Amino acid sequence: MKKLLFLICSAGILLSCGSQKTEATASQSSTVAQTPVDVTTYGKTITAEELKTDLYIYASDEFEGRGTGDPGQKKAVNFLKEQYMAMGVPAALPNNNYFQNVPLEKLGVPEVSLTVNNKDFKIVDDFVSVSSVEDGSLKTSEIIYAGYGIDDDAFSSYKDLDVKGKVVLIKSGEPKDANGNYVISGSTEASKWSNFRQAYAAKRDAAKEKGAAAVFFYYPEIYNMAAARFGGSNGSISLRENKENMYYFLINSDLAKTFLPDIETNLSHQTIEVSMEMNYKNVSTDIISENVAAWIKGSEKPDEIIVISAHLDHEGIKNGEIYNGADDDGSGSVALLEIAEAFKAAVKDGHGPKRSILLLHVTAEEKGLLGSRYYTDMDPIFPLANTVANLNIDMIGRVDPKHEAGDGNYLYLIGSDKLSTELHNISEEMNNKYTNIEFDYTYNDDNDPNRFYYRSDHYNFAKNNIPVIFYFNGTHADYHKPTDTPDKIRYDLLENRTRLIFYTAWELANRENRIVVDKATD
Repeated sequence: MKKLLFLICSAGILLSCGSQKTEATASQSSTVAQTPVDVTTYGKTITAEELKTDLYIYASDEFEGRGTGDPGQKKAVNFLKEQYMAMGVPAALPNNNYFQNVPLEKLGVPEVSLTVNNKDFKIVDDFVSVSSVEDGSLKTSEIIYAGYGIDDDAFSSYKDLDVKGKVVLIKSGEPKDANGNYVISGSTEASKWSNFRQAYAAKRDAAKEKGAAAVFFYYPEIYNMAAARFGGSNGSISLRENKENMYYFLINSDLAKTFLPDIETNLSHQTIEVSMEMNYKNVSTDIISENVAAWIKGSEKPDEIIVISAHLDHEGIKNGEIYNGADDDGSGSVALLEIAEAFKAAVKDGHGPKRSILLLHVTAEEKGLLGSRYYTDMDPIFPLANTVANLNIDMIGRVDPKHEAGDGNYLYLIGSDKLSTELHNISEEMNNKYTNIEFDYTYNDDNDPNRFYYRSDHYNFAKNNIPVIFYFNGTHADYHKPTDTPDKIRYDLLENRTRLIFYTAWELANRENRIVVDKATD
């Protein structure tokens, strides 16, 4: 059906597939809003056959692994655009533009010379830069040791410390009391200051707020991983923003102990006399990538938005091998297309959703959730205050080892109850009513060591107090490998899981009142 629509549009009546007709149809739907609707009529338009057809194209070698900014990624975004045009689902941006340009930069390994107490240290071997900073230099005879580098209501490393314009040394972890409880949480449960993804940013931001000129962060648990990511020949991709005004380095044990020999056990904040000189030259290349955004305008409450998201990128080509990313996240990408088709069929019948649906394919998830962060933090197409919920799809086409013994009819749900009790209850209700999938909440546990809640694009919505659900089948032997190919997808499961997400979005879009956020965070 999608292919036929595309041919019709190409024959010269593109406007019939455009936003004017969509808006008109959506407006007409309000006149029949009281007509009972069998939503399964539209759910059944989501088929394993169409999902398979699209995924064999989207995760083919032709798309070269969809590496961010690479030619294969450009093919992928054009494929998505063509599918929406063929369905008559309009672009979310003005002038029928499906592409939200996301400015990125590929950071080469900066050229840095560092001497401490007459000893030379080498970038990557001894330290890595994890910020994009203007070229510059530092010379100092003292640094400030701020212990854990925490600034929290319950505990601050910066109490009575003046670090403005100074070089600061901090380390990983957080303090405990005499009973072995964490001071900040008051219990045996660690706070965000110990979580890798949160602590990395929170400690940086605390030092920046205090006016530090540079921070050396001793984080031995992750140093090798950071050196591989930020010191590799391909560099790291980040959002192109204004350059930081603070140097931020992760350092190894040798450099840390040159500054402070007993740093492992020393908790005394102090001024350390050193002779340090550093020269820094940034090396970066600009990249433009794209989020793809299509939408279906609501018939009664068009300004209220349900965002359904999936990331369009994958790992590209490494060492001559194509990382097709059929499950990660080709499965989510084609699921969005089928969900769009189901909503479009409802619009055609005069049953368009009351609230608007934004179908958002985000780029550079594999590079640090960059496309979704650009959308939420820099350029939301629709105001975040009007965003009701985010349903994020990242890997829903496979079965993980935990569930191999069964029929595979399961799905991990993450985040559904974090911000809105109502969202969680709606999710359960829709599943019980329509799809009967076994929900596994293992990874929803706040103490789950995998920290998946922070590892996909929904998190950038959640941190803005927008209720989210992250749909996930778990990792498997082909995760982030060239062997993640479309022949290994369970299309029966992909069909049922996609239908679940459609039914949940349908309920969120058509219920009388917007869901309540009853667990907002600071």
